[in-house]
Amino acid sequence: MKLQIISKQEIVPLFDPNVVAIKHIEYYPHGRSYSEDEITPRLISKLLKQVPKGIGVYLSLNPDGECDWLEVVSDGKWLFLGYCFEHTEITKDGKFVRYDSYCSYNSDFADTVEQIERADFLDRSVYSPINSEGQSPIPKFQAITDMDIGVKAVEYFIRTGERYPGIDWSCEL
Repeated sequence: MKLQIISKQEIVPLFDPNVVAIKHIEYYPHGRSYSEDEITPRLISKLLKQVPKGIGVYLSLNPDGECDWLEVVSDGKWLFLGYCFEHTEITKDGKFVRYDSYCSYNSDFADTVEQIERADFLDRSVYSPINSEGQSPIPKFQAITDMDIGVKAVEYFIRTGERYPGIDWSCEL
């Protein structure tokens, strides 16, 4: 597996703490969905407090929650952030849709990247105990353990709609 690592920036741009860029919230596996007009400061505060305790949620910039989202999965010890964006390009051959996805990156487990292709999903030396969408095991190199910085990353996305530059990200090539 080949990865591109986007290193964290030392200086994180400021954001307006009153702006809300997201248009849809969906808790899973059996949680509630919230549309843009239901996303209140109180709901955002509640969501941010849940991150270090345990959460499974999609935060989307799309009102239907279908694309352009950040997946947030936490069990209180491990935190996965998955950032996925749809890009539509018009070429001479027609319309082309491409998806860019980035995951949080934990350099402490960089040596496990090559083991992914041959590891058993139950191998706890390679996989964290959390699952994407409640079902796909998350490798340890994609799960961070600093909950404080994770909460900052989630709030940054909520406010700006962008990847938080204060953590490392990985992108599979």
